[in-house]
Amino acid sequence: MSPNMSYRILRKWRMSQLHIALQALHQYKVKVGSLPQPRNKQHASDFVSLAKDFNSSSKAKVDTIDESLFQSVAFNAVGDLTPIHAVIGGIAAQEVLKACSGKFHPIFQHFYFDALECYSEENPDVPEDACQPAGNRYDGQVAIFGKQFQEKLFQQNIFVVGSGAIGCELLKNFAMMGVAGSESGKILVTDMDSIEKSNLNRQFLFRPWDVQQPKSLTAAKAVKAMNPDVNIVAHENRVGPETENVYTDDFFESLGCVVNALDNVEARAYMDRRCVYYRKPLLESGTLGTKANVQVVLPHLTESYSSSQDPPEKSIPICTLKNFPNAIEHTIQWARDAFEGYFSQPSKNANQYLNDPKFIESTLKHYGTHPAELIGSVKSALVDTRPRSFADCVKWARLEFQTQFSNVIRQLLFNFPPDQVTSSGQPFWSGPKKCPKPIDFDANNGLHFEYIVAAANLKAEMYGIERTRDRARSEER
Repeated sequence: MSPNMSYRILRKWRMSQLHIALQALHQYKVKVGSLPQPRNKQHASDFVSLAKDFNSSSKAKVDTIDESLFQSVAFNAVGDLTPIHAVIGGIAAQEVLKACSGKFHPIFQHFYFDALECYSEENPDVPEDACQPAGNRYDGQVAIFGKQFQEKLFQQNIFVVGSGAIGCELLKNFAMMGVAGSESGKILVTDMDSIEKSNLNRQFLFRPWDVQQPKSLTAAKAVKAMNPDVNIVAHENRVGPETENVYTDDFFESLGCVVNALDNVEARAYMDRRCVYYRKPLLESGTLGTKANVQVVLPHLTESYSSSQDPPEKSIPICTLKNFPNAIEHTIQWARDAFEGYFSQPSKNANQYLNDPKFIESTLKHYGTHPAELIGSVKSALVDTRPRSFADCVKWARLEFQTQFSNVIRQLLFNFPPDQVTSSGQPFWSGPKKCPKPIDFDANNGLHFEYIVAAANLKAEMYGIERTRDRARSEER
């Protein structure tokens, strides 16, 4: 019986062909003792002959062997590419999570992934001697594309905009591939954000001790450790009209390619316009929540990113909300998130604990830090921060005022002082990044006092404590 197959490829007819090819490749190695060597036509011919014999007796037999496809498999048998490793590693990690969590259906079948479209349609005849190993980290890549291609990668001058989740992955791949691996090449990465603790679960170039450090500088340092040959420079600038004195005409003219790894449509559209103006290739990619896209833009060949309209953004990046709000929508969303965190989610967790006898058992089945965080939230709501009177609610509200509007701001200004400049000499607090000022509580300030009254009454409502809107009584408490 032919096995079921999951196949993700543009040309789906290759599915059955690859199923035969990979089994034949295993047979070839058993028979010869090694895989076909790069671009060796005799080895490729022997492999095709063996594959035909294997196919004739296979239970998943195909009508006709595609000799061109099988030759490509033979030519590239000993090669390996970092981006392909990343794809396969991502799929494997996803399957591990499925197995550990017991959620979602695993891949219970053959799964084939290839990227033969990386070859040009003409499949240029790279000479065999150009694909021979040199005893370095790039041998697997040279075996596929040749030494001339590798030299071009060494000399690339690339501008990477953003070093978050996608940016970390791209920079890692570029480093392992040897992009800008010579003095004549350079990767310039810019990102205005600093590392948050919440970034660590997906932005793998960062570690716990890097929290509050600039993303671009930390990512560049990590990439340099992976491959010391890579020539990489980090900036902390936002891309936009205010930094056109940094990213000038001469700068863009010197680039070979621009790579977007941004988290907002406005900046992506701006970089797209710049690339169109300077006729530069653009690798456009981005995520927003669970949504993602990737697009290759080539001058005079493909449509640009801005040629199609994205729907309006419905969510705001967390780093913007926490550290760099610059629009009233950001402050509104921050307030909504704070309300959810103070008055909604803790009570939901506590009530679930009180009403579900199997709450602890079911919670401990989760993996990672989730059980500890959830149980800690319940303990905090029912024990540590539980108010016993309206006076306790007022005390809690006053402490939260101090935390949110004074302590957090002072910490941010400690990390990024008002006179901070980026690595390119530009003011850190410029453009949409507005330098905040801490607020000292003043009981005679009506706005300050209303915050305390409102927060205390909401806290009291959560715990069934008698509320009060009387200013005099609130002042006494």
